[in-house]
Amino acid sequence: FFSGFAVPDMDNQYGSTCNIDLGVDAMPRQSSASMLLSLATVATLACVGVIAYSAGSSNGQQLYASATAIRAPTSSLTRPIALTQAPRVPGQAPHQLPMSGSNPTDGTSTTQLNALNTVLSLASVMPAAGSGFVGWLPIAGVLAALGLIFKKILDTPSRTYNPNDVNVGKEYDAWTEDGVLEYYWGEHIHLGYYSKELRKRGNYTNWEFIKCKMDFVDKMFEFSGAKGPTNILDVGCGIGGTSRMLAERFPNAKVTGITLSPKQVERGTELAKERGIKNVEFKVMDALNMQFEDNQYDLVWGCESGEHMPDKKKYVEEMTRVLKPGGSLVIATWCQREQTPTNPFTKKDKERLQFLYDEWAHPYFVSKEEYVRMCNSTGLLKKVECADWNEQTIDSWRHSIWVGLRDPKGLLCKGPFVLYKCLRDAITLERMHRAFDCGLMEYGMIRATKKSPRMEGANRILGLESETEINGVKWA
Repeated sequence: FFSGFAVPDMDNQYGSTCNIDLGVDAMPRQSSASMLLSLATVATLACVGVIAYSAGSSNGQQLYASATAIRAPTSSLTRPIALTQAPRVPGQAPHQLPMSGSNPTDGTSTTQLNALNTVLSLASVMPAAGSGFVGWLPIAGVLAALGLIFKKILDTPSRTYNPNDVNVGKEYDAWTEDGVLEYYWGEHIHLGYYSKELRKRGNYTNWEFIKCKMDFVDKMFEFSGAKGPTNILDVGCGIGGTSRMLAERFPNAKVTGITLSPKQVERGTELAKERGIKNVEFKVMDALNMQFEDNQYDLVWGCESGEHMPDKKKYVEEMTRVLKPGGSLVIATWCQREQTPTNPFTKKDKERLQFLYDEWAHPYFVSKEEYVRMCNSTGLLKKVECADWNEQTIDSWRHSIWVGLRDPKGLLCKGPFVLYKCLRDAITLERMHRAFDCGLMEYGMIRATKKSPRMEGANRILGLESETEINGVKWA
């Protein structure tokens, strides 16, 4: 099962050793193969313990008992619960534990014993000790089948975009309510910016995972070219981390954040009140049908929201519509590479992209070059430029996995459904890393300035009209 995910790292970016230490705030460099091998080792040991226990091996019983020992909440904290063993009788479920309400010595509840018995009941398919190699073949087949089934489940997207249900807002409502995303990602639900010096040093800490996100906001604002904005629109604001950051940086400006998620609006407003930030507000609004007048904002900011837009041309047009003449438009978004006749997508490329679309409710991605063409096609924007920030952001994908592995307490109390969802998300994060690493995906940065009708007219009168062509689209 795990070999289906483990492929060699081309640059061995995270090293080749695993040194997880929950007491040290440092992120070890490790390859994806090593990471998965660590998980496989834990899973294998657990399976071996169950199989050996059910087969009647005393060593196996000791291994399984020590691995699944339930500690009493009293003075017997250091003594595991005693597991009873009954002779194997064909046709009977093996090794049932006592079910008399609770263990008077160890304080073990019936629920805990039932949970252990559920696991141990799997032994009914196990061969008796001494049955030989042939007897273990069915076990190997069962484990292989379970592994293939589990891999099939993980390979099947679970949150496909639904244009008739607007499930993007519902997904972000769920993420906001369970608190896992905020616990690990902080207030900024976007990738971070990793400087050249930081990437060279490596060994990122959990705090740097958050700090790199704030650094991203600084770098994105610098990239935008905006100067002292007074009215800012954050399109797809999440729980408002960027909106509040810009509001604090520009206390005389008004900042508005919009999202499809009512829960994000509620949380963003709550955090702003806690910090006494009064020049920011959040609204539930569709970015493709914004309820704002034309020419309202001198900075329109779209950070990792375009991925969810079913009509990306309309997304660009709406942001351009509400932008003031002379104002700045800046977009940061995950992009698929430009497909050309000489470099088309292979069948494997299309399959990989489809999974990335469907697992996180994305309708589709486009290239950064396509964003440039869409900006130019409005006829209202000039100085349209794009850049690829893949190198500066790619470490976020695996860094986000490591903050969870090194600090699991944000997950352990959330219940099995949230744990399963987070497992899927961790695997998708790794898939994203690989897609960006191989060039199938790119991190697109796009900026533009809205034309001023008076200035454009003056330029034409003075003979200063200029024309540029980008990928077949002409703009002035």
